[in-house]
Amino acid sequence: MNEQKKRMAPGKEDVPYDIRERTFLFAVRVVKWARTLPKDVGTQIVAKQLISSATSVGANIEEADGTETQRDKVYKWSLSRKEARESRYWIRIICAVNCEDNEGLALKQESTELINIISVLIAKNKQSLDSN
Repeated sequence: MNEQKKRMAPGKEDVPYDIRERTFLFAVRVVKWARTLPKDVGTQIVAKQLISSATSVGANIEEADGTETQRDKVYKWSLSRKEARESRYWIRIICAVNCEDNEGLALKQESTELINIISVLIAKNKQSLDSN
């Protein structure tokens, strides 16, 4: 069986190039990380907020693919970026309270990269909207 190799992000062997797959994997990593966090009330409240925002990043990317207009697509990407920024905020809180660990730092970095990627998608598509 000749399985087609997935395209990976430049310089990252374990990170998919496809934004839908990358945001999906981000959400999965967040959920798995949240399961390992301390069970105190404060951490669990913040973890719940984090899971909500992190899963919304990919959900909005998926919704953007189903929109009928370019303007709606840009709007959904903007929502996705907002959720990625919120996710980064919750990750920062958890890391600050629970002594930063490697996965928390990696997730903070991934959220920043997602924000940057989505920002480029928004900017490029806003340019094409403005030129029409």
